[in-house]
Formats: sequence, structure tokens, C-alpha cells
Amino acid sequence: MYRTCLKYGTLIFSIIVFVINVSSCKHEPYINPDKPLTISAYCDEDTVYFQNTVLPLLLTNCAVSGCHDQESHKEGVVLTGYTPIIETSGVKYGNPSGSKLYNVLLGRGKGEDDIMPPPPASPFSDEQKQIIFDWISQGALNNSCVGACDTLNVSFSGTVWPLMQTWCAGCHKGNNPGGNIRIENYQDVFAIVENGKLMGSVTHAPGYSPMPKNSGKLSDCQIAEIRIWIENGALDD
Repeated sequence: MYRTCLKYGTLIFSIIVFVINVSSCKHEPYINPDKPLTISAYCDEDTVYFQNTVLPLLLTNCAVSGCHDQESHKEGVVLTGYTPIIETSGVKYGNPSGSKLYNVLLGRGKGEDDIMPPPPASPFSDEQKQIIFDWISQGALNNSCVGACDTLNVSFSGTVWPLMQTWCAGCHKGNNPGGNIRIENYQDVFAIVENGKLMGSVTHAPGYSPMPKNSGKLSDCQIAEIRIWIENGALDD
């Protein structure tokens, strides 16, 4: 009887210790910084793709000289690719409110240095903040999508302006736009269409500053869409 009681007593004690340990543990989801890129053959409108949308926003707004490019790495944060972003910017898988990368966009840092982009640069728009929020909520994945190349239904509002906002506006807005070229509305874009700088830059033609500045060329499809829009009159449609 004594051995039986001792046996069950030990078992109950072990269960209690296990429950206490489990309840007291805080499980931070593990993120593999070397997670391979996954590419979808089509683009789901409800999914935020890192390579297509998130990375361009961070490259053009944050990964610039003096801030968070590889050379400057201000405060140890590098925002030039998936691995450094995950390793240095405080991204917490599925938890935007607990992620420093998202909080600094809202100005929730401890000081001016924790606000991104820092003044006098223009802050992220509500739409851009939502993109970062949704990407982290969806798992902060290293994902990309191909999508269909639509060169038939090209317009400024539906095709060209989204490209400008994603790849160009970050460097070309505010009080000190890059190269003294402002890209904040249709008139600004039309001005660099007329002087030839838009196509010269996106095609990396000799004599033009290659754009996007901190990344490779736009895809052949994206360049074709811009060219077709220009050939059709560069309308504000």
C-alpha cells in the first residue's frame, strides 16, 4: 500500500510540475532567417508578398545611405533583404503589435530615433503601414508571386501609379526628394515622362540614374507596362 501511494504521489507531483512549467513558458515562434523564398504562380489579392511589396517599400524608404542600408546599419538595423530584416528589425512572427518594425512606423518608439522614417522624411501612409501589418500577421514569410503580365489593360491609376508608390515614391517625396525629383502625383510622373527620365531610369539606359536606386531593375513586364502607358499618351486614367 505504501509503495502504491508513493508511486501515485510521485506521478501526481510530476504532472503538477509539468503543468506549472508549461503554463509559465512563453513560446516565441521560431523564425528561420534563412527560410527559402517561396514563389507562387499567381498573386492572391488577400496575401501580402514580401518580395513584391514589402521589400520595395523598405528599400526605397528605409534602406538608404545614413539609415538602414548595409553600410550605415543605423542602430544595427539592416533592411536590405529578408534575412537581415528578420534578424535585426525585431519582427515577431504573426505579432505586428509586438514587432519593433511595425511599431516604429506608428511612432511608438522611445525617441525620435525610433520613428521610421525619421523626420524630415515623410511617414508611411496608412495603406503602407497596413501592408507591413498584414505581412507580419500572415507570418512574415519570404514569399513572392509571379502573376499575369497584363499589357492590355494599362492605366495610370491601376498600373503605373502603384509601381511608382512601391518602387519610387519613398526616395522622391517630402522636403528633400532624391535627385530633386518629386513623385507624389500624376503631374510629377508626367513631368519625368516628358523629359525622358522615367523610361531612361527604369531601363537603366546610359546617361540616366538607374532606378529603383537600391534594387535591381523592374521586371520586363513592369517596364513594358510603363512603356505602353506612355505610348498610349501617358493619360491620367
